[in-house]
Amino acid sequence: MDKLLENKVIVVTGGNGLLGSAMIQDIRNKGGIGISADLNINDTEYSIKCDITSLNSIKETVKDIYDKYGRIDGWVNNAYPRTADWGSDFLDIKEESLDKNVKWQLNSYILSCQEVIKVMLKRNSGSIINVASIYGVVGNDFTIYEGTNLNPPAAYTAIKGGLINFTRYLASKYGKDGIRVNTVSPGGIFDNQVKEFVEAYEAKVPLKRMGKPDDIAPSVSFLLSDKAKYITGHNLIIDGGWTSI
Repeated sequence: MDKLLENKVIVVTGGNGLLGSAMIQDIRNKGGIGISADLNINDTEYSIKCDITSLNSIKETVKDIYDKYGRIDGWVNNAYPRTADWGSDFLDIKEESLDKNVKWQLNSYILSCQEVIKVMLKRNSGSIINVASIYGVVGNDFTIYEGTNLNPPAAYTAIKGGLINFTRYLASKYGKDGIRVNTVSPGGIFDNQVKEFVEAYEAKVPLKRMGKPDDIAPSVSFLLSDKAKYITGHNLIIDGGWTSI
């Protein structure tokens, strides 16, 4: 077994989702104690019920894990809660929807970092990863959505761009305390999207295929590991070359 993350206690929010489950598996394959913090849990030993839209739930999750293990070595903000009208056209977005999605997807990451950093400061050690997106780095290519009913959410771009710079803020502030904070920005991940979208995406991306969860997970594990001990404030783009053109 790869010992890259041996005995490190690492929490992944949304750890039972498409990307999260691949991250958890890779962490465990590399010797880490991968804990899924998710609304839906599938085992009792290494999963914990957590609603990141609730500050009380975040606090309880951090406390319960710390009480059990005495430390949290890594934390991955990966959960992706959203409202039922997520994906509405820009001109149709309601203020209430915008408020909720910013609170759930941006504020919850900030509050999670706040709670876990309090724990990491006790050991002057830790690694945090915020999952963003290529659309926090570059503008949307709307041509790949033509002929489909898919509509990239405007708030998504604003939130992911904000996360990338928020990561730099934390890296600057807590580097002296031995806490590293980085961002991972995936490109498009295949999730049974409609054929027209997949074909358009794959025609443009240099590697000529959409990403898979196991394209992302190993890089997350690397950034969590001591092999990345001099990397902080970085946004690692994993996109098959999308942002290079």
